[in-house]
Amino acid sequence: MHGTASRLSRRAYTPWWTRVAAWLLDVIPLFLGWATWETVAISSTAMDCVTYDNGGVSCASVTTPGTGILAAVTLLLSSAYLVWNHGYRQGVTGASIGKSVLRFRVVDEKTWRPVGFGTSLLRLFVHLADAAVCFVGFLFPLWDPRRQTLADKLVGTVCVPSGTR
Repeated sequence: MHGTASRLSRRAYTPWWTRVAAWLLDVIPLFLGWATWETVAISSTAMDCVTYDNGGVSCASVTTPGTGILAAVTLLLSSAYLVWNHGYRQGVTGASIGKSVLRFRVVDEKTWRPVGFGTSLLRLFVHLADAAVCFVGFLFPLWDPRRQTLADKLVGTVCVPSGTR
């Protein structure tokens, strides 16, 4: 299908809502990890209050050292998951976990092959940068003829149903 991507109809590309649903599936492990950390952090936090002679009270939250260690471990595992799911898995197969479940993949817009680890990871970082700017680039598929996000345009990828060639 080399060179024909620009001639395909808009319907040949993965719809925006399908992409949103895949993203939601992809972030479930991240959500569960951080929700676990938050639960532990809240349940292990204590209030340390001091009452002064003039009747004033000063309170501060006190956490255990384990809370900080758990936060660091959660951050490390979250980062590893993102690199594996969006860098390695998506780069090699064309699909993250969420994209596999919803049966579509990210491919190079010219060759229609998976883009590889580096480009897939770059695409993730461009998406993260785009998120910092009010998520506007994520809305591009709503009007773009090839339903590309800003990150897709910058790294040269398209999202297509699995089995499309």
